[in-house]
Amino acid sequence: MYPDRKEALQLLKEAEKLNPGPWGDHSRTAAHCAERIAALCGMDPDKAYVLGLLHDIGRRFGKRHLGHVSDGYTYMMSLGYDDVARICLTHSFNEHKIEGYIGSFDTTEEETELIKTKLQEVRFDEYDKLIQLCDSISGAEGVMDIVDRMNDVRQRYGAYDPDKWNTNLALKDYFEQKMGKDLYEAVEKDRFKPCAE
Repeated sequence: MYPDRKEALQLLKEAEKLNPGPWGDHSRTAAHCAERIAALCGMDPDKAYVLGLLHDIGRRFGKRHLGHVSDGYTYMMSLGYDDVARICLTHSFNEHKIEGYIGSFDTTEEETELIKTKLQEVRFDEYDKLIQLCDSISGAEGVMDIVDRMNDVRQRYGAYDPDKWNTNLALKDYFEQKMGKDLYEAVEKDRFKPCAE
């Protein structure tokens, strides 16, 4: 239900050619973080890596905000990668509601309805939570402090839902307890730099 690493890297490279931008390195950072955390939590590191790498794959279709969620979901479903499609959907909604989305609601009625309907069908599992956390600490230059990253998003978009903010901090605590380790130490915050493979 998800591609292997080689195919996932190829999908990201193709997508970056169609819509170049910092989102590619952000995705590489998320993949690195997801793999490291998963390995320390008894989860599948390869699956976590691929899900982190492709969570924003909807950006291949152009510069969209909420639209990248429905684009990614639809694209991955068309390839038969249901696990990735799910992450394309869930990574932006750590509170399980579309209203907390940060950015422009640039979707058609059909796309908005698709997101709402599919989101209601999902019960978040460990991989949904993991990629939500990794998304909130991954910058294009590398791993960021979670509060710095949220402040960066708030500066770019003018607001940050306080419930979403608190949920991100709760996810950090949750995975630190599961790992028995500091998050930033686990993901090599001060050493990791994303690069195209």
